[in-house]
Amino acid sequence: MNSVSSASNPPAALELDRVSLRYPTDRGRVSGPAALDDVSLRVEPGERVALVGPSGAGKSSILALANTSLAATSGSVSLFGQRPASLVGRDLQALRRRVGTIHQQLHLPGALRVVHNVNAGHLGRWSTWRAWTSLVRPQGTDDARAALASLGIADKLWERTDQLSGGERQRVAIARVLVQGADLVLADEPVSALDPQRSRDVLDALCGVAAGGGRSLVVSLHDFDLALEFVDRVVGLRDGRIIFDRPPAGISDGDAADLYRIDRVSSTDDDA
Repeated sequence: MNSVSSASNPPAALELDRVSLRYPTDRGRVSGPAALDDVSLRVEPGERVALVGPSGAGKSSILALANTSLAATSGSVSLFGQRPASLVGRDLQALRRRVGTIHQQLHLPGALRVVHNVNAGHLGRWSTWRAWTSLVRPQGTDDARAALASLGIADKLWERTDQLSGGERQRVAIARVLVQGADLVLADEPVSALDPQRSRDVLDALCGVAAGGGRSLVVSLHDFDLALEFVDRVVGLRDGRIIFDRPPAGISDGDAADLYRIDRVSSTDDDA
């Protein structure tokens, strides 16, 4: 392992050091414009950070690097003082278990009961036999119920997931991360399909998760005002570069106008 830390000076939950990212072509060659260009970012334990910016700015790319589903083209990525690129096998699996991702599509099989979707957070620790057995006779129901209770939906434990509202499904995805015991929570546009009140409820729940136990939260948002309302720091991205990185109180109306004005003239990108 390649980590060095102390109780008085814990390593960052996430650190990008001069990271650039280019996506490979169908033939495996790396080409085209950079999704991220010389990005440096540090997220401390317990910190809540929002990534904002127009489509194609690089928000989803940062989250993909943070959950190790992508590797940087250049520069280094560290999680809790360890570099995923230098780890293999159980060491890499152990590091990945410390990171929980709430995808925009949620990845919750609708035909399954809520308890099963929440229990998916255990899969990195459970044996294959226990995981399969749990589909017939659910295991860890106390943990699942406690996670749901902390989000106000303990009564949904045995319901089918596809019978829930959008906001309730979002909470199930958050409960899955709670059961996982993630130290770094990543959320990719978690409120994009919700009305304003449910958006605030879900973000309040996410920030509550981060506040408990010193977990860090990195959330990508299109809604600039919500970012200002809920997080400790707002990182503005445009064309793969960080334009500003400040607490909400230090961000002006001009910052937001400059950031999103590009959205009307830049090319469309799959990366949100």
